[in-house]
Amino acid sequence: MAKVELYTWANCPFCIQAKDLLDQKKIPYTEFNIDNNEKKRDELYKKTKQKTVPFVFINDELIGGYTELKNMDATGKLDFII
Repeated sequence: MAKVELYTWANCPFCIQAKDLLDQKKIPYTEFNIDNNEKKRDELYKKTKQKTVPFVFINDELIGGYTELKNMDATGKLDFII
Protein backbone atom coordinates (compact mmCIF):
# COMPACT_ATOMS: atom_id res chain seq x y z
CA MET A 1 0.00 0.00 0.00
CA ALA A 2 1.22 3.48 -0.86
CA LYS A 3 2.09 6.06 1.78
CA VAL A 4 -0.47 8.88 1.71
CA GLU A 5 0.07 12.14 3.58
CA LEU A 6 -2.28 15.12 3.81
CA TYR A 7 -1.27 18.56 5.03
CA THR A 8 -4.46 20.32 6.04
CA TRP A 9 -6.19 23.17 7.84
CA ALA A 10 -8.91 22.22 10.30
CA ASN A 11 -11.86 24.03 8.70
CA CYS A 12 -10.83 23.83 5.06
CA PRO A 13 -13.70 22.37 2.98
CA PHE A 14 -11.33 20.90 0.38
CA CYS A 15 -9.29 19.23 3.13
CA ILE A 16 -12.45 17.71 4.56
CA GLN A 17 -13.49 16.47 1.10
CA ALA A 18 -10.06 14.92 0.51
CA LYS A 19 -10.22 13.08 3.85
CA ASP A 20 -13.79 11.95 3.11
CA LEU A 21 -12.75 10.56 -0.28
CA LEU A 22 -9.85 8.62 1.22
CA ASP A 23 -12.04 7.39 4.09
CA GLN A 24 -14.75 6.22 1.67
CA LYS A 25 -12.15 4.29 -0.30
CA LYS A 26 -10.66 2.94 2.95
CA ILE A 27 -7.25 4.33 2.01
CA PRO A 28 -5.14 4.94 5.13
CA TYR A 29 -3.39 8.28 5.37
CA THR A 30 -1.47 10.40 7.80
CA GLU A 31 -2.83 13.89 8.40
CA PHE A 32 -0.68 16.83 9.41
CA ASN A 33 -2.67 19.87 10.50
CA ILE A 34 -0.64 22.97 9.66
CA ASP A 35 -3.09 25.61 10.96
CA ASN A 36 -0.69 26.84 13.62
CA ASN A 37 2.58 25.85 11.98
CA GLU A 38 3.65 28.80 9.86
CA LYS A 39 7.16 27.37 9.42
CA LYS A 40 5.81 24.13 7.91
CA ARG A 41 3.36 26.07 5.67
CA ASP A 42 6.19 28.23 4.34
CA GLU A 43 8.36 25.16 3.81
CA LEU A 44 5.60 23.43 1.83
CA TYR A 45 4.84 26.54 -0.22
CA LYS A 46 8.51 26.92 -1.17
CA LYS A 47 8.92 23.22 -1.94
CA THR A 48 5.74 22.79 -3.98
CA LYS A 49 4.87 26.30 -5.25
CA GLN A 50 1.31 25.37 -4.25
CA LYS A 51 -0.43 28.03 -2.15
CA THR A 52 -3.59 26.14 -1.19
CA VAL A 53 -4.43 23.22 1.07
CA PRO A 54 -4.68 20.33 1.17
CA PHE A 55 -1.26 19.21 0.06
CA VAL A 56 -1.71 15.58 -0.97
CA PHE A 57 1.43 13.45 -1.18
CA ILE A 58 1.51 9.84 -2.33
CA ASN A 59 4.81 8.06 -1.75
CA ASP A 60 6.46 11.42 -0.99
CA GLU A 61 5.37 12.90 -4.34
CA LEU A 62 3.00 15.85 -4.44
CA ILE A 63 -0.04 14.98 -6.50
CA GLY A 64 -1.75 18.32 -5.81
CA GLY A 65 -4.86 19.12 -3.82
CA TYR A 66 -8.39 17.80 -3.58
CA THR A 67 -9.21 18.45 -7.25
CA GLU A 68 -6.25 16.38 -8.43
CA LEU A 69 -7.07 13.63 -5.93
CA LYS A 70 -10.70 13.55 -7.14
CA ASN A 71 -9.57 13.45 -10.79
CA MET A 72 -7.19 10.58 -10.04
CA ASP A 73 -10.08 8.70 -8.46
CA ALA A 74 -12.42 9.41 -11.40
CA THR A 75 -9.88 8.09 -13.93
CA GLY A 76 -8.88 5.03 -11.89
CA LYS A 77 -5.32 6.28 -11.34
CA LEU A 78 -5.80 6.48 -7.58
CA ASP A 79 -6.70 2.80 -7.31
CA PHE A 80 -3.75 1.92 -9.54
CA ILE A 81 -1.23 3.88 -7.46
CA ILE A 82 -2.58 2.73 -4.12
